[in-house]
Amino acid sequence: MLFEKEVWKEKLEQRILVKFGTSLEEASSFEIYQALGDTIMESIAKDWYDTKKKYEKKKQAFYLSSEFLMGRAMGNNLINLGIQQEVIDFLKEIGIDYNQIEDEEEDAALGNGGLGRLAACFMDSLATLNLPGQGYSIRYKNGIFNQYLRDGFQVEKPETWLRYGDVWSVVRPEDEVIVNFGNTSVRALPYDMPIIGYGTKNINTLRLWEAHAIQDLDLGVFNQQDYLHATQAKTLAEDISRVLYPNDSTDEGKKLRLRQQYFFVSASLQDIMKKFKKVHGREFEKIPEYIAIQLNDTHPVIAIPELMRLLVDIEGVKWEDAWEIVKRTFSYTNHTILAEALEKWWIGLYQEVVPRIFQITEGIHNQFRAELTQLYPNDAEKQNRMSIIQGNMIHMAWLAIYGSHKVNGVAELHTEILKERELKDWYDLYPNKFLNKTNGITQRRWLLKSNPQLSAYITELIGDAWITDLSELKKLEQYLEDEVVLNKLLAIKQEKKEELVKYLRETQGVDINPKSIFDVQVKRMHEYKRQLLNILQVYDLYYYLKENPNVEFTPTTYIYGAKAAPGYKVAKGIIRLINDIAQIINGDNEVNDKLKVVFVENYRVTVAEKLFPAADISEQISTAGKEASGTGNMKFMLNGALTIGTLDGANVEIAKEAGEENEYIFGMKVEDIDALQKRGYDPRTPYNSVAGLKRVIDALIDGHLNDLGSGIYREIHSLLMERGDQYYVLEDFEDYRRKQRSINRDYRDQKAWARKMLKNIANAGKFSSDRTIMEYAKEIWGINEVR
Repeated sequence: MLFEKEVWKEKLEQRILVKFGTSLEEASSFEIYQALGDTIMESIAKDWYDTKKKYEKKKQAFYLSSEFLMGRAMGNNLINLGIQQEVIDFLKEIGIDYNQIEDEEEDAALGNGGLGRLAACFMDSLATLNLPGQGYSIRYKNGIFNQYLRDGFQVEKPETWLRYGDVWSVVRPEDEVIVNFGNTSVRALPYDMPIIGYGTKNINTLRLWEAHAIQDLDLGVFNQQDYLHATQAKTLAEDISRVLYPNDSTDEGKKLRLRQQYFFVSASLQDIMKKFKKVHGREFEKIPEYIAIQLNDTHPVIAIPELMRLLVDIEGVKWEDAWEIVKRTFSYTNHTILAEALEKWWIGLYQEVVPRIFQITEGIHNQFRAELTQLYPNDAEKQNRMSIIQGNMIHMAWLAIYGSHKVNGVAELHTEILKERELKDWYDLYPNKFLNKTNGITQRRWLLKSNPQLSAYITELIGDAWITDLSELKKLEQYLEDEVVLNKLLAIKQEKKEELVKYLRETQGVDINPKSIFDVQVKRMHEYKRQLLNILQVYDLYYYLKENPNVEFTPTTYIYGAKAAPGYKVAKGIIRLINDIAQIINGDNEVNDKLKVVFVENYRVTVAEKLFPAADISEQISTAGKEASGTGNMKFMLNGALTIGTLDGANVEIAKEAGEENEYIFGMKVEDIDALQKRGYDPRTPYNSVAGLKRVIDALIDGHLNDLGSGIYREIHSLLMERGDQYYVLEDFEDYRRKQRSINRDYRDQKAWARKMLKNIANAGKFSSDRTIMEYAKEIWGINEVR
């Protein structure tokens, strides 16, 4: 895009005057941010419109996801438009600090963890690759939640990213639709967010639905002065798009989750059908030729019976013909092998919230059950375990596989586990449906934007083609023995560490040693991700340093960032434990010059952009076989952090690409866990035999650690000792500790460390979301580039 200073200055002044009634000189940072956002939106309007018109008659992919963790838009948009530096310089000339303006933007709170960030990266890649694709989700008014710490415990407060509106969204009232539940209807109002591709005029769309009541106010009730009930319908409708993942520990919470899923899926499919009919009329048999719908995990799987409803009930298509259309249109991404995440719904809830959808789901179940009876006439057990409805529960993953033409895992190991174990029955039945699509990340956000120093240096060394072709990074291997390059890499890492130190000092009042090893674990708080293993090792290390005050030891800072689901008691207990141990270590003058523990409050995309470039060590320590892929591991790798991890998820491929000798791989593999389970695992064996382990486990209940009377440490202790330690924290402890000590020694040889850093960066090319999306486009969706 051509950037003309005078034109932009004039537009800024005009917008500030019209919108806020003030001048550019007197405007606040927020007012300038809003005006700058409006100016950017105006500058892309024609390209956005032209892109939509170009896509209309082409086959398009529609990505249905319950979350899109977008982060801030301004910096990313300016980078992708190719004018960020010009805007920074222009603002500086007129006395405005760009960083202050950018800090006025709230993170778009539309996601929680890797699932949502993957979806956001995919949107960036679709646009950059000029592929006709669109995302659909909910415009959560209060997002996930803002996390605060009180006495080391997580406290949730509403996220208010839409408090003053959103400059990056355009409301489209002409595309509003009605979504009907069993006993009520709501309006689905769409807001479109532009997704700007890098180095292209293509601008794709993320459409987000906001729920509204059919009628905001019951005037009769209001005039009777019953003000609370007069707006009850408005409140109940708006609850649907209020919060991402509301607590579903009760039936009311479960109903709200189901309403959310059906709301966004029904609105999206109505929208897709409307666009299809505008171009192709009633030639519904052509739907799979022009529409590919990707179900991002099980949350949007209700789309399968909903499309059947639209075709059969609304358009009058015969059931058999509609089912063929549905099967050829949908594909399904499985993101987990955890049983609790493979969604199941109680049929009573379904019947109450979406009665017609239950009838259609039952019809699909009966149809499949008849097929199973024919396929396996002598195997009633197999028929039962593959049935979509079992007892009084609907198995959404089974519905997804039966109703899709392709099913993919998200890392090589994960896909093999699906085929050989978790979904073996299905793979045996449909071998051609299954394929792998290893996840990826966009290098525009996670290197170009978040680490400009490293980006500039890479470009200086090998040119800038890596920005749209990450495999170009392989050229960096020619510098593995170049001391100038290795020293520069270390200097850039140090600069990013000092930036993080400054940020943490300003935001949390925490002081850390920028020369220490930054060992970072940031991700959702969950037992299988084993933040517990990490902090128990740190607590053991604390005792080791207390008992060996003269031992040679490289100062290390352990950094954590994670949100726990509001209803997940154990995860919240682990957050308290990390902060409890942090208080002990950081307050002990005998060790706090060597060891420090920091919990970063309210972890989100903007914070992640500071953490990934500063990290020396990437903690990817999930129990083998439990993490589908991970994408944080890829962001760390791209920024030169070394992985300490199990052979789980995409760690397997990271170690393969960069060489296992350039990572710190520890712990049991999937086959080791199988063998241990067959022999019988007793956590008391490592508890009694591993030096120091008994002490840190006992600290949970012997008074050394304090959960302030909540009882959660006793619960954690029971999970480890009495209830079988299902994530093998104790069994993997010794090997993990051994690798941690190796890291501490190896870091002292800075040249060798820098070589490992460079080896990781140079071999991160496979993990671009551009590669992932191109594979989806060719092998699943059948869509082509449209410039």
